[in-house]
Amino acid sequence: MELKGIHHVSAITAIAKNNYDFYTNILGMRLVKKSVNQDDTSMYHLFYADEVGNPGTDLTFFEIVRAGHTYQGNNSISLTSLRVPTDRALVYWEERFKEKAVTYQPIAEQFGRNVLFFQDPEGQRLVLVSDERNKGVAAGVPWDKSPVPKEFGITGLGPVKLTVPELGPTTRVLTDILNFRYKGSYPAYVDGQPEIEVYETGEGGTGAEVHIETRTDLSRERPGRGSVHHVAFRVEDEEELAAWHKVIQEARMPNSGLVDRYYFQSLYFREPNGILYELATDGPGFATDEAIEFLGESVALPPFLEENRASIEARLKPLDTIK
Repeated sequence: MELKGIHHVSAITAIAKNNYDFYTNILGMRLVKKSVNQDDTSMYHLFYADEVGNPGTDLTFFEIVRAGHTYQGNNSISLTSLRVPTDRALVYWEERFKEKAVTYQPIAEQFGRNVLFFQDPEGQRLVLVSDERNKGVAAGVPWDKSPVPKEFGITGLGPVKLTVPELGPTTRVLTDILNFRYKGSYPAYVDGQPEIEVYETGEGGTGAEVHIETRTDLSRERPGRGSVHHVAFRVEDEEELAAWHKVIQEARMPNSGLVDRYYFQSLYFREPNGILYELATDGPGFATDEAIEFLGESVALPPFLEENRASIEARLKPLDTIK
């Protein structure tokens, strides 16, 4: 079995309204689902993606109102990539970030691709990655109602970077259990540290890579607003997810068991360096309970929470997401 690539990345925000403004008005992504954290329904769970929320395009956020500052460090998902179609798109984004007062670094080269590092207002660590020379997992399709021209729009998730104190435990899980392949390496961001190693799955390419940074000079990250909670990898369907569950069980890795998230089915487990992984099915998708043209405009609840709608909505601060 092979995982198909990155499914989604879930992060933490302290203010849903500001988060919505940045990811839709500045980054031009579409809010495809305004829901709640199914494990704590007092908080919003916002899903930003391409035109319909295709698998591999979702960047999601839990709103934790009192989330503190993130103290960056080891044992973390330390960088989230967003794909754009071309090198020329990065030039557009550099000008846009300058105009919108977004914190960014000049366009650079990383692992044979042009990239543009930036942060959201809460310090979320992000990078735009050009697909100009990419071969592998297909990208999504930018929303045609986005404030960003479609030819420059964000098309999905690129590689995630993990920062760990010891390389071996993480690579063993990726290669021996999850069947990732070693692809290469590139120089570390910090002098004196080992090269960053790249692993891929499925068809490979920007939509199917994990980059692993080993840092011997850092303490463990203390997460808060602007940190990443977990990364999910794509599984074809429920039958294959059940087979992966058996693999995880046989490897004696503690896990959640199969979890029904309604929009997809999931399995969660934590690797030895503390990174939380999720395996998630490609379907049924976000149009299950909303028409495509109205995605993200109202609070969507899975059927098992619907009977509690009144009490759930009463605890949420209103968030206007009507397009």
